[in-house]
Amino acid sequence: MEHLNQLFVEAGTLLVTGMVCVFAFLGLLVIFINTVLAKLAIKFPDAVVQTKPQRPTKQKSYAAKGISPNVVAAITSAVSQYRQQHSQQPNSKK
Repeated sequence: MEHLNQLFVEAGTLLVTGMVCVFAFLGLLVIFINTVLAKLAIKFPDAVVQTKPQRPTKQKSYAAKGISPNVVAAITSAVSQYRQQHSQQPNSKK
């Protein structure tokens, strides 16, 4: 039993030592990369792209898009007739 406890203590020690080493290595790696990138960002800054301010766009009329007002009126009339006919009929699927 004594031997088993000694193995568990040794395994725990190796586990903690390994985790501390990995954590220290990754922490130093992050610090190193941030330091190098900060120096490179000063030496090679990103280019600033100039953009024109966009003007608010106006709503285009249907005539400007090539749709005749008569066609729009016909579609509107057909949709309203369809809605009137189908809203009055009871729904048999309920």
